[in-house]
Amino acid sequence: MRLEFLAFYGGPDQVMTVTSGVASLLGLLLMFWNKVTATFFKVVRKFRGSPEPSPAETPKNTFPQTPDNL
Repeated sequence: MRLEFLAFYGGPDQVMTVTSGVASLLGLLLMFWNKVTATFFKVVRKFRGSPEPSPAETPKNTFPQTPDNL
């Protein structure tokens, strides 16, 4: 057996530690996914030069305001 290949060995004690760390980072990412995507799109909008999205307008009341329908 060549001793150089021994450096590539990953036993359960190394692999479980790495996968546990990856799972923790993925869990944090999923917990804050809404904020992560909002920040990402803000950065993209800043570099592309697109304007900020305007707030939605509320529809105006089409009926005239009288003492009967207040």
